[in-house]
Amino acid sequence: MTSGRGELHAIVGERLRGVGQRYTANRRVLVEGLLAAGGPVSIGDLLLRKGSVPQSSAYRNLAVLEQANVVRRVITDDDFARFELDEGLTEHHHHLVCSNCGRIEDVEVPANVERSLGRSLDRLAKGAGFASVAHRLDLIGLCRTCA
Repeated sequence: MTSGRGELHAIVGERLRGVGQRYTANRRVLVEGLLAAGGPVSIGDLLLRKGSVPQSSAYRNLAVLEQANVVRRVITDDDFARFELDEGLTEHHHHLVCSNCGRIEDVEVPANVERSLGRSLDRLAKGAGFASVAHRLDLIGLCRTCA
């Protein structure tokens, strides 16, 4: 997890340079919008923020930010992907995803459960001849409103 905005932007710039890209003003606006959102947001919600970028530019820039491991896409059952800052820039967490309305809530798993889950997933990966690096867990269900 980064300790401040300056460090965050330095890391983002470094990751973008690693894939041969520059940290443009539009990309900075998107990163700031995702930081302010504090959780996964759709492109539509991101574009509603003050000082946002044109929609066509947002799609292109989010794809570049995703390629550079700055942004990660959270897939839901509705037609809209949500985006959030990569865990390396924030902190490790999982999601509760409503299959009806698409709402996403970040959820942190207790440390002992996270360790157990990590070990189990590592064993599963090793058994399949797969070198596990990280994991994401999205629990699909119905939120309080839709239940």
